[in-house]
Amino acid sequence: MGRFKPFYTAPVTEKAILVGVDRGIGNWSCDDSLAELARLALTDGAEVVLTMKQRLDAPVPKTFIGKGKVEELVSYVHNLDADVVIFDDELTPSQQSNLEKAVGEPVKILDRTALILDIFGQHAKTREGRLQVQLAQLQYVLPRLRGMWSHLVGEQTRGGIGSRFGQGESQLEVDRRLIRDRISTLRRELAELEKRRGVQSKARWDSGVYRVALVGYTNAGKSSLLNKLTRAGVYAKDELFATLDPTTRSMTLEEGRKLTLTDTVGFIQKLPTTLVESFKSTLAEVRAADLILLVADASDVRWKDEMAAVNSILKDIEADGIRRVLVLNKVDLLEPDQKKALQVENPDAVLVSAKEGIGIDGLLYRIGREAAAGDETITALIPYSKGLLLKMCHERCQVIRERYVDGGLLATLKASERMRATLEPYKVDDGLESDSAQ
Repeated sequence: MGRFKPFYTAPVTEKAILVGVDRGIGNWSCDDSLAELARLALTDGAEVVLTMKQRLDAPVPKTFIGKGKVEELVSYVHNLDADVVIFDDELTPSQQSNLEKAVGEPVKILDRTALILDIFGQHAKTREGRLQVQLAQLQYVLPRLRGMWSHLVGEQTRGGIGSRFGQGESQLEVDRRLIRDRISTLRRELAELEKRRGVQSKARWDSGVYRVALVGYTNAGKSSLLNKLTRAGVYAKDELFATLDPTTRSMTLEEGRKLTLTDTVGFIQKLPTTLVESFKSTLAEVRAADLILLVADASDVRWKDEMAAVNSILKDIEADGIRRVLVLNKVDLLEPDQKKALQVENPDAVLVSAKEGIGIDGLLYRIGREAAAGDETITALIPYSKGLLLKMCHERCQVIRERYVDGGLLATLKASERMRATLEPYKVDDGLESDSAQ
């Protein structure tokens, strides 16, 4: 090999032990929740070597799991040479600290929140996405700083010169101040970006373009569906949180109506509250939508529980009053009898496969029907000098019939409330259309 030893730069896969507490409450069983945690760990590049669970009415305040279970965990960590222990629920700072002392260094103790934040940190691509993730990470870290400077705090206990200045606590307070300052800076930057996004959103509102948001559980196939509907070329991969940053694309329905589709960040059960707060500017795209397509993975036996988690978050961000359509994706993975039973059980849902192109025409028809739900038929005489208005009519209304007359374009249209208000000065009675047709 010569004088130089090879240096491997490939990341080493960490061995992870998963821990959950079964309290017998909620829509998700402990086993299902731990199975999802295993997928999250895999997405973050870890290898799950063991899964542990304990039945408790409530988590133990000091260590989350019982004393005997902690001893069992320590034994497994050493026997399996584990690098990280991941808990399925959020740990308090003191619980995390006590568990770290029990297992010893260099084994890391993480919870579901820290794991999700780490995945988001890897997958955020845009400046806004990175700022949002960094804000959530700092908010998570801030209460967990205590103990990081224990080697300095220990010097105080010996007394002597300098012990009264509290070096450790001073350093701790410096770090806290730096993090608080950084949090304030991030919030200001995100507020500025949110203001710009609001201007763009208002422009789309004022334009009268119908807005559709794709919302669903992570890995339900939202990005693939956006690509199929609009040929957007958005990154899509079979993994949790493959895409975080919202993507908006425009498309035109067969009837001529123009609309926008926005792909949003995927949701998950036990989504950290810090992330929901940090991503509020992104989720504002959902609140501003005229229609929400609730995309679910029909091949996942837990899709109803996943939809319950999605609807809970929609309620948290005050978007639960928006019209919505359930879209059951990945039906190509179902047997014919399963697909039939699914349609019978969910008659209002649209069954599709973004991958195979199944049901896409039906989905487009349903979107068009929802977009036209508030439309009313009017007749308007639009002067030729109003070129932009003529263009808007063809893009945002369903044209039933039109005729070019001396005064302009005489058109009978199905128009939304916003377009009817815009066309009010040019509105004529139906009799003029009938006279012109003769």
